[in-house]
Amino acid sequence: MLAILGVTSKKANHGSFGGLVIGLTLVVVHILGIGLTGTSVNPARSFGPALFAAFGGNAAPLAALWVFIVGPLAGAALAATAYKALEKK
Repeated sequence: MLAILGVTSKKANHGSFGGLVIGLTLVVVHILGIGLTGTSVNPARSFGPALFAAFGGNAAPLAALWVFIVGPLAGAALAATAYKALEKK
């Protein structure tokens, strides 16, 4: 979220490189996180597999789904706060 806020800021004037920066940031997040958690940065991507697992009789992923919804929301709030603090400087 911090990268998105940074490259889409009207003050920064990054031109047409915003999409590339956002895409490469997601690539790095996935490369670093796949081995740890399977990397789900999209709550909708977490919900689908958890729902299908629940239909198959495994309710554990559905019970842990809150982490994959609350985590990105909390991270986005922290990134917005950090961006506001950094933007003032």
